Amino acid sequence: MEFSAVDSEKFAVQEFRERCRNAGLALTHQREIIFRTVYEMRSHPTPEAIYERVREQLPSISLGTVYKNLKTFLDTGLLREVSPMHGSLRVDAITEDHHHVVCTQCRMVVDLGEEELEPVRLRVQLPDGFVLKRCVVEFYGLCPRCAAKPDKPR
Repeated sequence: MEFSAVDSEKFAVQEFRERCRNAGLALTHQREIIFRTVYEMRSHPTPEAIYERVREQLPSISLGTVYKNLKTFLDTGLLREVSPMHGSLRVDAITEDHHHVVCTQCRMVVDLGEEELEPVRLRVQLPDGFVLKRCVVEFYGLCPRCAAKPDKPR
């Protein structure tokens, strides 16, 4: 059975509500709007981009409130941080393991599913005491829009 975008969003919000309850996290209107915004954006947004979109529905919300809730969502596993090496916080509503393709010019991030890669395995032993939590593969290049621009130093 295939889900429509509306069904998918309803499922995500229901899942969000249940995960809030399981994490002992109060379910507030602000939190739901922030989560739904991240989920709808699908672009691995920054807190500032989320704030701008959330303000359309909650004009009195502050950037600090958005940051605080994103941190709570990250701490409880409701969202995942996209690689911290992108220069600013980027969040992802997809918490299942997956990988990314990143444009080195405009910083657009595109998801790649686990099934789209061969299994990744280490050929070396990790340092003593190091506990591996997850593996994320990122490919860097130029998105079609940036690749089509006239050459300039990258």
